[in-house]
Amino acid sequence: MTRFHLPAESMPTAWFNALPSLPEPLQPPLHPATREPAGPDDLAPLFPMGLIAQEMSTDVWIDIPGEVIDILRLWRPTPLVRAERLEKELGTPARIYYKDESVSPSGSHKTNTAVAQAFYNQAEGTKRLTTETGAGQWGTALSFACAQFDVECKVYMVRASYEQKPYRRVIMETWGGSVVPSPVDDPSHPGSLGLAITDAVRDAAGRDDTHYSLGSVLNHVLLHQTIIGLEARDQLALAGEERPDVVIASCGGGSNLGGIALPFLDDRDVRLVAVEPSSCPTLTEGRFDYDFGDSVGMTPLLPMYTLGHDFVPPSIHAGGLRYHGDSPIISNLVKAGRMEALALPQGKTFEASVQFARAEGKVPAPETGHAVRAAVDEALAAKETGEEKVILFNFSGHGFLDLSAYDDYLHDRLIDA
Repeated sequence: MTRFHLPAESMPTAWFNALPSLPEPLQPPLHPATREPAGPDDLAPLFPMGLIAQEMSTDVWIDIPGEVIDILRLWRPTPLVRAERLEKELGTPARIYYKDESVSPSGSHKTNTAVAQAFYNQAEGTKRLTTETGAGQWGTALSFACAQFDVECKVYMVRASYEQKPYRRVIMETWGGSVVPSPVDDPSHPGSLGLAITDAVRDAAGRDDTHYSLGSVLNHVLLHQTIIGLEARDQLALAGEERPDVVIASCGGGSNLGGIALPFLDDRDVRLVAVEPSSCPTLTEGRFDYDFGDSVGMTPLLPMYTLGHDFVPPSIHAGGLRYHGDSPIISNLVKAGRMEALALPQGKTFEASVQFARAEGKVPAPETGHAVRAAVDEALAAKETGEEKVILFNFSGHGFLDLSAYDDYLHDRLIDA
């Protein structure tokens, strides 16, 4: 048996809040003007109070609203799959499992928090949401979620990705989203997530009927994603595994990584590994400091590893990982030594993605390819030592709307940044 399913009634009904389990208390966000700790009233122009409460909650478990569960059940629980064909090709004694988040309507894990955020905003009367998107997965997910709750959606897409991935725009527009390239005031600029956040925040701050929605980084986003790891934990038990030896996920802002890793946080025998691009090595080469989440300095300052809010990364295909900062929760764990971080070049991730696609039949998104590469390397290391380790990674999204990237790789046009 290679696929492990949970029945619909076994889907988690509460999210796991990692804040009480962090090695050190999380430092508060700071107001961009006063540099004093930001309170709920400071965040209210951007977010509904339901999400602000989750951002600061110390409750270990937070119930998932029934309206959110009803929509999540369109695709959840997602499968846990043992990659036996890949194991055989690698000749490894390791057992490799992946959590397949590509089965969501938008094709990635992003939909888990998009549905929750659209619900909480609609419940408090928000008529319109603005957001940024890198590769387009988050904008796609939020466009879908807003359609479920009759909320207008405006997406500012990093210009390099807007031009590389035209079908992402099409699917967002199919679900009713409005998409424009970012930065809006400089058509010659390739853009960055920080600049797109600035565009989206500026838009939201200027309208009373609008809130801003963020697809990664913030505490409530990682909270919503923990449904991934909670399901995976139960599915590994179905597979006869006591625990994974290592949990791996790609990391840009930290949402899919937090989603699969945080439910294993309290088990010190489980290694947690963040994988980022060499061209945007936030955790491996950045500094830990307070920094703005956007490029201009409109958002609260967050305690995180950062390359500087004015950093503009190269236009690699993994647009969702091109962010100057990281989640405060992920940064806290890396700083404390509870989580490892490594950076990989683009060429090696596509090499592993093609190997995975040919062995397992699944085409990873360029972002997901970072986790695939790290899982392959872990399996090859186990081959050298003869260790029967259990490797779990998050297959965070498919690459069907990223085929131009594969075309570049397969025809030797890929820049190995």
